[in-house]
Amino acid sequence: MDLKLDELSVMTDGKSLVRGLSLEVGNGQVVGLVGPNGSGKSTALRCVYRALRPSSGTIWVGEDDLTRLTMRRSAQTIAAMTQDGSVDLDFTVEEVIALGRAPHLHGNQALSSRERALCERTMDQLDVRHLARRGVLTLSGGERQRVLLARALVQEPKILVLDEPTNHLDVRHQVELLSLLRGSGLTVLVVLHDLNLAAAACDRLGVLSQGRLVTAGTPEEVLTMELVDDVFGVKASIVSHPLTGGPQLLYSLNPSL
Repeated sequence: MDLKLDELSVMTDGKSLVRGLSLEVGNGQVVGLVGPNGSGKSTALRCVYRALRPSSGTIWVGEDDLTRLTMRRSAQTIAAMTQDGSVDLDFTVEEVIALGRAPHLHGNQALSSRERALCERTMDQLDVRHLARRGVLTLSGGERQRVLLARALVQEPKILVLDEPTNHLDVRHQVELLSLLRGSGLTVLVVLHDLNLAAAACDRLGVLSQGRLVTAGTPEEVLTMELVDDVFGVKASIVSHPLTGGPQLLYSLNPSL
């Protein structure tokens, strides 16, 4: 399912956080939003998963205006993993993951055998099956991150929205998570701070600065020495990854170079 942000703007307390953002995420594509802190990335994502109402503009989900969908229909279509996806009550891991089925259930309806199998399969994919009976409040940050992604996947969305999903993850789980996204077949809009991970994981990138879209395109088109200097204020050399051929950034710690 396609996702389209059409002239999206967000104003709050007289300050413009997102300004006329237009970006398309094609069916099955992984599109990354990158940019400095405070550039509007997370704000744009909050509009997509309906935690925030944009001041103007439209979010199109397929042929539908997102605001015209019921909240249940939205939750059946779009799943999100947020930066502040905290769990305040000490549910077990398997209970938290099963909550992803809530948009598809009514009242106290029990999970079907298919849904239970889906939860178990997803726990295996995210390497959290061994944590199933643990209280989620006892987990490390990386373990909890994987549990919350499992909950989002169990939702069986058509569109997945992720805000810094690799936070707290070790290198192995970062690579496994991004590989899972690439192979999921879902339409994915993801915020990433690590430009090398973004280049490896995303089909296209949108670069934000001060709430505006600076440029969008493939990682090869977007990640240039000039752009990284202008937008992020750092010097970097762009080299080809020896295995994939994609762009990788080598940063200089000496600003005079």
